[in-house]
Amino acid sequence: MKKINHIKKNYTRIKYQKLAVVSVLIGFLSAFLAVSLKHITEHYEDILFHKASANNFLLILFPAVGLSVIYFLRQYLFKKKENKGIKEIFDTTSERKNSLPVYKIPSHFINGLLTVAFGGSTGIEVSTVVASATVGSVAQEKENLFNRHKTELICAGVAAGVTALFCSPFAGFLFAWEVISKKLSKTLLITTSIAVATALVFIYVLDEKPLFSANITFWNWKAIPYFILLGIIAGMNSVYLTKSVIFFKKKFTEISKHSTRIVLGSGILGIALLVLPQLYGEGYHAIKENLAQSNQLTLSLSLFLTFSGIIILKPIVTSATLAAGGDGGVFAPSIFTGGFIGLLLAILLNTFFDAQVIPLNFMILGMGAMLSASINAPLTAIFLTCGLINNYVLLFPAAIVCLVAKYTAQYIYPHTVYSYKPQKVS
Repeated sequence: MKKINHIKKNYTRIKYQKLAVVSVLIGFLSAFLAVSLKHITEHYEDILFHKASANNFLLILFPAVGLSVIYFLRQYLFKKKENKGIKEIFDTTSERKNSLPVYKIPSHFINGLLTVAFGGSTGIEVSTVVASATVGSVAQEKENLFNRHKTELICAGVAAGVTALFCSPFAGFLFAWEVISKKLSKTLLITTSIAVATALVFIYVLDEKPLFSANITFWNWKAIPYFILLGIIAGMNSVYLTKSVIFFKKKFTEISKHSTRIVLGSGILGIALLVLPQLYGEGYHAIKENLAQSNQLTLSLSLFLTFSGIIILKPIVTSATLAAGGDGGVFAPSIFTGGFIGLLLAILLNTFFDAQVIPLNFMILGMGAMLSASINAPLTAIFLTCGLINNYVLLFPAAIVCLVAKYTAQYIYPHTVYSYKPQKVS
């Protein structure tokens, strides 16, 4: 009996030792993937966007080129299988026999890069999440000892990828738990924490900067009612985004020819880009420009129409991009749209109600509120809001807007893009 107990103790110790080692490896590889994809995409997106800005014809051509190349890569290189985003992870973790094949790493990496660099109005976040999840899935398959810990190792990859993208270890860990696993265990805590710590060391060595630069020093308690209003509006807009994605995917699925989908999708995207070039790619360039001058902006008809157009059209062009075969999800579109919702609301409040709110604060909080509602992950959104600028002054207001936005969205519509399942016709 003592001998059996000794073997069991040794087995547990050996198992956790191996899990710790593989978690370090997963953390490093996932962080490397995330940082590489981020910088390569930024580089080419910047080049192509400036080319397109000088020649409007390219705003229509680039999306068609990007979506066409992605289609041919899927046909002749990636086993003719379309990427389904985070739903691929859910399908894998729900069934023990399922796994994420290794080709998903280059598939999401390359397709995510092509989608955003050529103007597709989404982001690389979901591409990064699935690619880093695949790292964890592949690691699990290589060792029989890890058979029961597939979800934990996938979460380790996801957490490390999100940490590296947003320089936020809390957001990385919480996203893996809140969205992917949905339950906390000792093994999940160990593997994910080690992977996140490894990713944190990696981005520290590379001196990675937060996604946005903003100097936030304070917020006023009198603004709490306005924070609640921002949360409600963001929650409503998240439902608009969710329903737009679902609607476009359903309608495009009914089109049998891929060429028609590409032409239609790139046509919608190209026309929108001609009207509002800020919608090009994930749109972070427009966010950075407006963050820098947010507190100096005053209401004008041009500003109102531009910001309103961005808020209305972003969900449509995102949906068209995804439905036409682009790689990505609602992560970046939510951050982008939420930022402009918060900024426009603050300017309107100051103009018509002399609310004296700080537009910069509202812009940052809007990003988190919209993300919280779109993916039903308020804890992730709260810490990611602060991680976006590496500043935790807005932690309490972020908690208010993110929770209000999430429950507003849930009250209006119970599904997210991740949880929605089309009803089968019997």
